[in-house]
Amino acid sequence: MQSVTTKGAPAGLRERKKQATRAALAEAAVRLAAEHGAENVTVETISNAAGVSPRTFFNYFDSHDDAFVMADPDVGERIRCAIRDAPAELPPLEAVREAMAGELADVERQHEVWSLRAKVLQKSPHLLARGLGLHMAEERDLARTIADRLGPRTGTDAAEAGTEADANAGAKPCDDADIELYPRLLAAVAGTAVRVAIEHWYAHSPPMTFPDIFRDVFTHLSAGLPQPPAQTDGRPSDGRSTES
Repeated sequence: MQSVTTKGAPAGLRERKKQATRAALAEAAVRLAAEHGAENVTVETISNAAGVSPRTFFNYFDSHDDAFVMADPDVGERIRCAIRDAPAELPPLEAVREAMAGELADVERQHEVWSLRAKVLQKSPHLLARGLGLHMAEERDLARTIADRLGPRTGTDAAEAGTEADANAGAKPCDDADIELYPRLLAAVAGTAVRVAIEHWYAHSPPMTFPDIFRDVFTHLSAGLPQPPAQTDGRPSDGRSTES
């Protein structure tokens, strides 16, 4: 990846308006919660701050709490769609990376709002738990999309899966029991990689830019996470080139 500032084909006018309204509601919710506490912020207050009616609020969020934890409920589906549409020859990690990059193009511009959202969630355990639940659901859906992209297994793998299914025939069913290890691991690692990239950028910007950090994180993953060489001053290197 050369940049994380290039998105896919531009959305239509109607879709752009919907995204702008959703973003305005989410930002208003977070700013109000950061000032007054999430428990003291109502749907009416959020809607008024965003310049829409309370009825319009529920066109974008299913509940009051979702406005604090979900900046854009459709982001997961857009990522999955991008993975499904990625060229067949693109390795799974690269397909996931490119899909996520398209949704992170505005991270630097949204620095303040993302920071406020993190503080709001830290102060509201029930919102933090809800956010974690949503994250786990998105991770499972991403793993399933990766599995679909890889296609059905054959030969020894399929035989082993059948044996495992027979052994677990009497066990309690699990929502993701049919998803194999690799898709689940890739989905979990990719989500963690994005979180680490954002947290590292928060701690080191400036001078480091988010696109540089994002690229470095996935470069480490693509290389198999070898230990980076030590810098000449004895401090561990983060893998970034020291050449000008």
